[in-house]
Amino acid sequence: MANFKANRTEEDILREMTAILRELKDPRIDPMLTVVRAELSRDLSDCKIFVSSLSGKETAKESCKGLDSASGFIRRELLRRLKIRRSPALHFVADDSIAHSAEIDRMLHHIQPPVEEPEESGTGEE
Repeated sequence: MANFKANRTEEDILREMTAILRELKDPRIDPMLTVVRAELSRDLSDCKIFVSSLSGKETAKESCKGLDSASGFIRRELLRRLKIRRSPALHFVADDSIAHSAEIDRMLHHIQPPVEEPEESGTGEE
């Protein structure tokens, strides 16, 4: 049976984390950082937050260090915004999915043949 409360809380955490990231002033946190997904444990006590940066995985790893140091503030903000009884312990994981998808997009545009337009017949007779 699916745990609907955990799924709904994951979506709420994802939404609020995106807003909270914009408020943090730590220079280690990349301004182009994106929250990719959140995985909440079944008992709602632990949450893995996957973050990705367009600048690459190394930048995301450095940003995770800044996020770890701000985790107390982030937990308090999540508690206040989501109005939940207990805020989960946050674990930030660097992910390179945005850089990877940008690379795939670049390769696809590189190999895509030019689009040919269909010929129009102006005679009308067949």
